[in-house]
Amino acid sequence: MKALRDPDCLLADGLSAIRAQFQVPAGFVPAVEAAALAAARRAPGEHADRTAMPFITLDPASSTDLDQAFWVEPAGGDLLLHYAIADVAWFVADGDPLDTEAWQRGETTYLPDAKAGLYPRVLAEGAASLLPDGPRPAVVFTSRIDPAGKAVLQGVERAVIRSRAKLAYDSVRDDELPAGFAELARRIAAADDARGAARVDPPEQEVEREATGHFTLRLRPLSVAERSNAALSLATNLAVADMLLANRTGLFRVMAEPDEYAQNRLRHTAQAFGLNWPKQATLEQFERLLDSADPREAAFMLAIRRAGSGAGYEPYQPGAVPWHAAMAATYCHMTAPLRRLADRYVIRAALAVANGQPVPPEVEAAFQRLGPVMGKAQARSSQIERAVIDLAEAAMLAGREGEDFAAVVTDLGETGARIQLCDLPVVARTVARRVQPGDRIVVRLESADPVNRTVSFARLS
Repeated sequence: MKALRDPDCLLADGLSAIRAQFQVPAGFVPAVEAAALAAARRAPGEHADRTAMPFITLDPASSTDLDQAFWVEPAGGDLLLHYAIADVAWFVADGDPLDTEAWQRGETTYLPDAKAGLYPRVLAEGAASLLPDGPRPAVVFTSRIDPAGKAVLQGVERAVIRSRAKLAYDSVRDDELPAGFAELARRIAAADDARGAARVDPPEQEVEREATGHFTLRLRPLSVAERSNAALSLATNLAVADMLLANRTGLFRVMAEPDEYAQNRLRHTAQAFGLNWPKQATLEQFERLLDSADPREAAFMLAIRRAGSGAGYEPYQPGAVPWHAAMAATYCHMTAPLRRLADRYVIRAALAVANGQPVPPEVEAAFQRLGPVMGKAQARSSQIERAVIDLAEAAMLAGREGEDFAAVVTDLGETGARIQLCDLPVVARTVARRVQPGDRIVVRLESADPVNRTVSFARLS
């Protein structure tokens, strides 16, 4: 789908309104900033020296809050993945102002023109970030990846590392990556397929601010480097989840499959994009055929991602096996502690268990509290994201009132028919009698109101 532009910069005021509506903090109170400055001066004291290992980072070019660095080396027929995660817990103590504020925020909030960090920049984009400008404290997870892609955790240690390079998804060259990087990603993908994991890598629906001050709404497919890098994080998360579950502790990500109603709606959405989903094929079978480089298939991948009931957090419960349907595995989050509160506690638990120590009582207690806190933070972030997309759709359609658009009905409800435009990434509702999900209709844009973030269509045929 082509980029949709906002030539009159209608989004600027709208983003300010969203920020006010959802009470997105503009910064940190002086006590938190002071605590961050003091923490940033804390020197590593319980860390092994691993500065000789050639770690590198791979992120969006503009990122400065770098949670992860990695290195890969052969070990016979296996590969060793050394995954260094920012040691946020070294800087943030239980109950201090940084910790208290992080529990209020839950996670970093992103908008197209700014972000509200989980921690002050002096930590998140400075002392705790794995930037290549000096040694940094980290927690290094070493996993052994066999030829079938199975990841088994070999060790976890606090260590001082030094990143050799800050590489970017859109410019990285193969010769800048470890020799085993591509093979490692291939193995992990093969293991996903063997488990029956959902191999859906939808493009990011983004609203970006350009240097001119204009905004662009577009679908950005994940690059090969980005998908491969995500595989490293996935393998480490799976290995840690297995270890924590075996030791009867942890905080896990869980997600159910889309229900029958959601899958029926997806079939109508596929029809809207002109995709051939055979009646006998399951969603899992069909999604494996999708190509994010195809704009229609990319948009459908987004629809799949949104069709489920959403992922949540659950602490370990005796006798229960936490399950993430999309991963087809027991799974946890622990690779982004600069941006997610819960990751800091999972890392602390993993560090203790891997070294034969009891999980600190305050970490076990946090696992019981984190589910609602993270759920609230994620719901808020989702609402903000939806508001931004609604704003962008209204701003981009403003001035096109009276134009006709082809659409497909994806479902029916008390407020009208839900429609998906066939040529634009716009979802809306309209009054349409005597229609069924899957019907193709023509609608006319009656209004597009960026101030209220609404669009209105009328059915023509």
